[in-house]
Amino acid sequence: MSHIKLSALSLAVCLSLPGYALANETTQNEAQKASFEKIEVTARKRTESLFESPTAISSIGSGLIESANMSNLDDIGKYVPNLNITRYGVGNAAHASVFIRGIGLQDHVITTDPGVGVYLDGVYLGRQMGANLSLPNVERVEVLRGPQGTLYGRNTLGGAVNIITKQPGSDNIVTVNTKLGSRGRIAGDVYLNTELTDELSFSASGSFKKRDGVGKAINLANPEKEIGEEEELSGRMSAKWQATSALAFTVSVDAVDNEAGQSPYTIEFTSALDANDPFNGDFPLLTPDMIPSNPDDLATTVAGIESTGYSGWGTSFIADWQINDIYTAKFISSFRSSEYEGGLDDDASALNLSEFPEEGGADQYSFEIQVNATFDNMDFVSGLYYFNEDGYTRSGPFVFSPWNTPNGLLNDGTTASFGDYGYFDINQETDSYAAYFNMSYDLSADLSVGGGLRYSKDEKAADAIFPSFSERKFETAEFDAVTWDVNTSYKLANGMNVYGQIQKGYQTGGFPPRPFGGPAQFVSFDETHAINYEMGLKGQVLENVSMLLAVFKTNYTDLALPFSDPTAGGGFVTIVENAGESEAMGFELETTIAVTDDFSIRSAIGYLDAEITKVDAGVIGIGKGDTPALTPKWTIMIAPSYFVDLENGATIAMNANYSYRSEIQGQSVYNASETIDSRELVGFNVSYQAPAGDWEVTLYGENVFNEIYDQGRLQQSGFVGVMRSNDRSEFGLKFRKDFEL
Repeated sequence: MSHIKLSALSLAVCLSLPGYALANETTQNEAQKASFEKIEVTARKRTESLFESPTAISSIGSGLIESANMSNLDDIGKYVPNLNITRYGVGNAAHASVFIRGIGLQDHVITTDPGVGVYLDGVYLGRQMGANLSLPNVERVEVLRGPQGTLYGRNTLGGAVNIITKQPGSDNIVTVNTKLGSRGRIAGDVYLNTELTDELSFSASGSFKKRDGVGKAINLANPEKEIGEEEELSGRMSAKWQATSALAFTVSVDAVDNEAGQSPYTIEFTSALDANDPFNGDFPLLTPDMIPSNPDDLATTVAGIESTGYSGWGTSFIADWQINDIYTAKFISSFRSSEYEGGLDDDASALNLSEFPEEGGADQYSFEIQVNATFDNMDFVSGLYYFNEDGYTRSGPFVFSPWNTPNGLLNDGTTASFGDYGYFDINQETDSYAAYFNMSYDLSADLSVGGGLRYSKDEKAADAIFPSFSERKFETAEFDAVTWDVNTSYKLANGMNVYGQIQKGYQTGGFPPRPFGGPAQFVSFDETHAINYEMGLKGQVLENVSMLLAVFKTNYTDLALPFSDPTAGGGFVTIVENAGESEAMGFELETTIAVTDDFSIRSAIGYLDAEITKVDAGVIGIGKGDTPALTPKWTIMIAPSYFVDLENGATIAMNANYSYRSEIQGQSVYNASETIDSRELVGFNVSYQAPAGDWEVTLYGENVFNEIYDQGRLQQSGFVGVMRSNDRSEFGLKFRKDFEL
């Protein structure tokens, strides 16, 4: 098996790896084998060619999503260079930590903001919890790499991910998909798109998926869920009214309900603890024989912590107005609400040493108005933006060994005023304002220049109560930034496009999520800024080869790097330091090669060298030369496709996919115990498509070698907590049927 996987890696490297651009990634026979076309993207809030856009963009279409068996956003992270999506948050599978070029955030508490923005049909999703969206009936996912400070603003320091759903249109069709597989997999979705009148169209989708767990909560008599179990129901409805030839309104509503088992979690022992040290509490009682022999099992005795839940819903209203042949206006408003519950038994044993049940939620609404224009040799996008979020995170009653002592006494004999059990409650409301302008100007038929400017302001009000606080503490802070970008692009004689750009990005400051050490730790940290220098080359190298190449260097100042210290302040503290400076440099190469009319290879490779280059005096824990958390040096993907036409007009499509991620570090502080090993994943699809193209049956395999890898590692008192992967080997059948209305 290892020989096969090594051969796949060698093949990937030899072929210069990942890319895309096969025409129209649909299941239609001819489209599957068609020559290259210029894929259109809207990532820069204008419709333009992927090859001509002067920035690093990956566009993952519905065809690759289907053929590579991508079911959630974290699967996208396996197929885009220098993109890594992982999760740790309270064992909840709805959590997604998105990292691009080494920038992101692993935490999820309400006072933390992501470093990569995730958008659903143009609407910003403010929380990491819930960002691991399912992907049924998605048209494409666009990934912008590098700071997106002009068009997207705050919290897009590493980049942005745009999820674009299928919109209401003139197609009158119903598509039904079913899926049955190993590990108790049952899934299905239905999609409807219909034109009710000449002016009114409607689309709707519903999706259900379920899979058995991979482990058991062995000490609970009636556990709510198995460890790693999946169950989710989601749906979306959208209606578009073409009021006039120049004015259209679109209303959408979506909802999700996820009831799952905790993600697989275990611990590994690192060093023996001194029982006489008061800060070690009862942790020296923990021994290896108390941990289940199956690392997917959990030995907790706390009922309910073995299960997680997430529910949310949202609505949006979009108005598009073609004012005249030059000017357009667009208005986007949205409201979203979400709630979750989860928790971890940090010691993974039957002892009550460290259990943190948790719940949280957030409501957000936003408004954006754009005025855009397209002239003969110029276009621009401009807008005003407002965003409000009000949310909370609560935990309790929780147990942490140094505080959970007989008679409420700490090991040093002092009284624990908060008793044997603790709780915390942290709330935050954010108001964000922005104004932006971005333009592109054609100096000639081949040479274009562009640039943009944005002003962003954030106002945050937070309050918190923790066991070490004598009373609730209230804090406010304001952050603002002017961000900009400049770019130029030139079309070469062979049709290739070369570009260069400089971007400035901004991530808002905030408040630390777990200041257990006392109220003095609950103070704001500053915003982070980044300057990105990038050059790229895009287009068709040969008639049968397309390529997207980007080379970049990014400098970060006042980089806010959270790290967790299990002893600071006598508790488990997440400290956020504006650590100083860091830099990242690397390249991304994506290619699609049509070897023959029936055989193509899509591939991608990302290389990233990132490190902290300067640490301010007095910063504890973070060292110069450390690598930012969850930052792989190499990301590699290869996806070959082969098609066979049968005499009856049917088609057999064979697709394979391979994904590699090199080792990463669990935190931005180097600890050998927190090193996460590299991982390799292999999957396949073999499909039979009927001559008319109206139905298809597929044999699929996901993670066929059952690679089990770590999602996160966090050093604690005498042991390291390990969040394990949940996407285990799976084999089964999929069936699709289209019905015309």
